[in-house]
Amino acid sequence: MATRPLASALPLSKTPGAPSSGSHHSPPALVRRLQTLARALASSPPQAMASAPAPKKVLVPIANGTEPMEAVITIDVLRRAGADVAVASVEPGSATVAAAWGVKLAADALLADIADAEFDLISLPGGMPGASTFRDCKLLENVVRKHVEKGKLYAAICAAPAVALGTWGLLNGLKATCYPSFMDKLPSEVHAAESRVQIDGKCVTSRGPGTAMEYSVVLVEQLYGKEKAEEVAGLMVMRPQHGVEFSMKELNSTSWNVGETPNILVPIANGTEEMEAAMIIDILRRAKANVVVASLEDKLEVVASRKVKMVADVLLDDALKKQFDLILLPGGLGGAEAYAKSDKLIGLIKKQAEANKLYGAICASPAITLEPHGLLKGKKATSYPAMWNKLADQSECKNRVVVDSNLITSQGPGTSMEFSLAIVEKLFGRERALELAKTMVFV
Repeated sequence: MATRPLASALPLSKTPGAPSSGSHHSPPALVRRLQTLARALASSPPQAMASAPAPKKVLVPIANGTEPMEAVITIDVLRRAGADVAVASVEPGSATVAAAWGVKLAADALLADIADAEFDLISLPGGMPGASTFRDCKLLENVVRKHVEKGKLYAAICAAPAVALGTWGLLNGLKATCYPSFMDKLPSEVHAAESRVQIDGKCVTSRGPGTAMEYSVVLVEQLYGKEKAEEVAGLMVMRPQHGVEFSMKELNSTSWNVGETPNILVPIANGTEEMEAAMIIDILRRAKANVVVASLEDKLEVVASRKVKMVADVLLDDALKKQFDLILLPGGLGGAEAYAKSDKLIGLIKKQAEANKLYGAICASPAITLEPHGLLKGKKATSYPAMWNKLADQSECKNRVVVDSNLITSQGPGTSMEFSLAIVEKLFGRERALELAKTMVFV
């Protein structure tokens, strides 16, 4: 029984919203805060909501080849803060885009249909060829240019600062950062910085998937202030310190070696937490696993908890015909409840557990899906902190990632990358997990 560091890392300047403690445990104060906030939201009278100021309007364009983690995390975090986020496809005539790593996303609108709207923030996700599609889209360039000329907030991450904003001349004279291998593509007029998130005036830039959550919380702070940013960060169980060493708590260690191309099932449903799903799918596909995304609904498209539209590969009935080395449940209250009510899915997970095969869950799903069906019996686990009281055995729940033999569990959106990298380490070894963590600029 040991706590093992998954990867060592570079130090980082503090990001707004990050607690100062270096511990990988979630403090009891945070749990109380989460439970208090949940009660307050449940008891808020309608008139209290009615007096809220108009939400900030945000545009997040997407294209074929957009990095799904960067797009989904930004949209999700900003919607958590109360922003009205429009997800717009720049692909002509197609609202559905084939994002990177085989992730399919459906936009709310085509860019052409909302190009005349006013926004408080425009944020460009990275990924290639998504960023070059942005660069070559004259309509998007005009929309962003007019927005910047009005002195409004604009932002980009990963390849997009260099490929799109830099090419358009919208970073000239500013301090900016981007994905490490694109730094030399920043125009000479730009003051290149190696910060995880860089703010200069009304421009915010960042480095990659592993900095996307920090970047998104900085955007919340720019739109709504520090207090809101800290609230959002706390509820997501963000890492106490970004870019530093992270760990999993492992008990009853067993080999997870199931071959070079493990077959992994990730079920999604209406109400699934989209950040958690996107990170799990994206990271495991980067590690060369064969990930099948299955919809529990009667169609492939699901509307996730923060209204991101994700498109599955297959319906659950089709997935049931296959054998899987690992079944992973993202969280989200609505999604976890849908999993718990699905006799077919629960039957599949029970067979998996009985055969001593691998399974896992994050956020609400350990407490809402696994625990009531006896799938945590005799196991140490964790879940979303406000749901620890639903776990029969809470002895290890303060750990951000818990591995007990063939089961892995984790706490929430802010632990999803650690959860996914711990799975990579168990399946493929520490070296590949560390290599991926560095590629994503997580460490």
